[in-house]
Amino acid sequence: MNQSLSVKKRISLVVNPDAVFSQEGLLEHIFGRFFRGLVYAQIWEDPVADMTALQLGSDDDIVCIASGGCNVMSYLCAQPTSISAVDLSPAHVALNRLKLAAARHLPDQASFYDFFGHANRPHNITHFDQYLAPHLDADTLRYWDKASLVGKRKSMFRKGLYRHGLLGRFIGLVHLATRIGRVRFKSLLQAKTLEEQALFFEQQIAPLFETSFVRFLARRRSLLFGLGIPPAQYDKLAADRDGDIVSVLRERTRKLFCDFQIGDNYFAWQAANRSYAPDGKGPVPPYLEAQYFEILRANADRVTVANQSITEMLASQPNGSKSVYVLLDAQDWMNDRQLNELWTEITRTARSGARVLFRTGGVEDILPGRVSAHLLDQWIYDDEASRKATAEDRSAIYGGVHLYRMGR
Repeated sequence: MNQSLSVKKRISLVVNPDAVFSQEGLLEHIFGRFFRGLVYAQIWEDPVADMTALQLGSDDDIVCIASGGCNVMSYLCAQPTSISAVDLSPAHVALNRLKLAAARHLPDQASFYDFFGHANRPHNITHFDQYLAPHLDADTLRYWDKASLVGKRKSMFRKGLYRHGLLGRFIGLVHLATRIGRVRFKSLLQAKTLEEQALFFEQQIAPLFETSFVRFLARRRSLLFGLGIPPAQYDKLAADRDGDIVSVLRERTRKLFCDFQIGDNYFAWQAANRSYAPDGKGPVPPYLEAQYFEILRANADRVTVANQSITEMLASQPNGSKSVYVLLDAQDWMNDRQLNELWTEITRTARSGARVLFRTGGVEDILPGRVSAHLLDQWIYDDEASRKATAEDRSAIYGGVHLYRMGR
């Protein structure tokens, strides 16, 4: 079986596990096709909230879903023993491997920040060819050197990485809609207080959710693919407000723009500006902070990145070999059989003191009643840490962040 077919099969088993011929099944199939490419140039989960909840340390062996790599690279700042990152998207695997190579081989922190902070400097392509290409594995180099409709994929780092990928294009469409609505994000980005941010939201953003155009778009499941939301997760989002998806999206947008200081929230900057602060002095993920660059460089070889599912990877690991599992929102995509297969492997490979952190589109924990009691009873739900992480997650898009601790 060639690699392309293997990727298709893996994704189809996750996003369309029941393979039914229905409108739902068709939407899952379309979403799966989108997910083979780059979805997240920046992930939409807050690694600082994760690291605080998990209390990451140097003795941790971490298993996580890679996504765009902001989490993987930021966890590396805690200098864990190892990080095993997996992703079903070959594009995400290529991006993570590129970030690791850049930490090892770019000349200094300034060039590293140019590549992934500014992500739009012409000399990034020269640096790719000179410093990175000689150290990339064949698959990763082939991915970034491959031609696309706008030139070679590596040209993203000259044209603005965060305007690319499924999420980047979706945010671009949102900006088109806000321009039509005469929204001006400049006042938000210059706000000095939370009160000023709340005023911006109430005056410029909230009225958009009352328009028939936005309400029509929000109810089209396929359009929310741009947020990385498959049909099954759409239902979990809508369930929080009795099926009113518009109300859910309004509240989570309010949290994004109003609950955290704009000077501390790089997610709000990406949503409002499609980039981090142009002067390089604004908020960024931990791995882009200058203080961590030498730590990244020294510890990058502790990370492995593989194109496979997390259950598949765990099945190959020894008993009691892992201490931290970060599942992002992947469980929202899973049926009960897949959840039990995953937690069987998590429980088998977990050592004493292990922690599992995940997010859900809805507010409630999805595991009770779905994961077998003989598995889940070996874990303790940390309600306090879960509530705190949910409140502190600056991305604001998820209904809940949940933390379990090994009980045995």
